[in-house]
Amino acid sequence: MSTAFARALDQLGGAIARGDLPTGHADTVDGFVTRTGASRSVVREVTRVLTALGMLSAGRRVGLRVLGQEHWELLDPHVIRWRLDGPDRAVQVDELRALRRAVEPEAAAAAARAVGRDGAEPAAGAVGHRDEERVAALAGAAGAMTAAAAAGDPGAFLAADRALHAAVLALSGNGMFVRLGGVIEEALRSRALHERADLPPDPHDLALHREVARAIIAGQEAQARDALAEIVDRTERPAGTDPATRL
Repeated sequence: MSTAFARALDQLGGAIARGDLPTGHADTVDGFVTRTGASRSVVREVTRVLTALGMLSAGRRVGLRVLGQEHWELLDPHVIRWRLDGPDRAVQVDELRALRRAVEPEAAAAAARAVGRDGAEPAAGAVGHRDEERVAALAGAAGAMTAAAAAGDPGAFLAADRALHAAVLALSGNGMFVRLGGVIEEALRSRALHERADLPPDPHDLALHREVARAIIAGQEAQARDALAEIVDRTERPAGTDPATRL
């Protein structure tokens, strides 16, 4: 993805999400060229993407028309990011919390089942090679979160946090959960952007992430579910920030 394309996509997608280009607004490729300063070829490609996302419709007689939110691909990471950066942020935050609460604890429980029975040690040979790699990724992410917290490195901490949540989804074995990885990643990215970088990670939150990894690796379904549910629930508590920034 070229820089010019990414910039123009964010300009137009963000303008639609913010309402700067309201539902029903009609425009042309030339009009969007003027608005973004991008080339016609770039703008044409951007409009194709926005059409695929349900944010624009295109027709010979009507040109390009902005569509209402009911048509948008609301689970696409681009759309999530644009909504989080606009006046719709509080609604998007609430929707993401609800989605995470419904999905992530069950994904953690499913991941624990993939490793072994609840409360029991995994049976010898029960975990395949691919799952062994995913278990290693989960353990590595938990360790990296601990190391980043100790080093005071928020960038590394966020990367490890993303990796841990992605590893949980991957280990769940549920393809639909895995497809929601981009949604979870946008939630984590946005939360990090709206929190004070000088504040260290909450020790209990860090301990909960380690507990998720430990419980999954031990095959403890209930403990994995409960720990991840508490992680999501705790994100609803403001920590020196507007509650609408907590994801």
